[in-house]
Amino acid sequence: MSRVAKKPIALPKGVEFNEQSGNLNVKGPKGVLTLVRPEGVTITVEDGNLQLAATDETKVPLAGTVRAILANMVTGVTNGFERKLELVGVGYRAAMQGKDLNLSLGYSHPVLFKTPDGINIATPTQTEIVVSGADKQKVGQVAAKIRSFRPPEPYKGKGVKYSDETIIRKEAKKA
Repeated sequence: MSRVAKKPIALPKGVEFNEQSGNLNVKGPKGVLTLVRPEGVTITVEDGNLQLAATDETKVPLAGTVRAILANMVTGVTNGFERKLELVGVGYRAAMQGKDLNLSLGYSHPVLFKTPDGINIATPTQTEIVVSGADKQKVGQVAAKIRSFRPPEPYKGKGVKYSDETIIRKEAKKA
């Protein structure tokens, strides 16, 4: 049995888990998240905890993966997830225009990014972007998409980077 799958998932107050028509639904104060029920994993609710088990030996790794995804879903509907990005470079700016993110990244045109459903984007300052939401995968995907518009370069460190990311700098060519 997977060590990860053995650990139960605690359901905090205000979080509901139900299974209907092949879908696993987790509902909480920050929203509702759904996962298609994978075959080979049994899920039971005991004393406010979710317990997972593999139906046979070949599905053991899947049980651990499903447990991690469900734990992230429970965390997402209670606390939510967020990724912070920083813009490094002269003239690089970010601003919200309604639900769209307007980025000035040194191109001849502004980059407009439409905010997907279930995701909130905020710009506390002109050089900071905060992506937040209940779905961990979606938050990370949106942050990666915004970063991909101008990834940080290794010589001056200019570009869009995660706030906790360190850019390994290269030395310039010597004459």
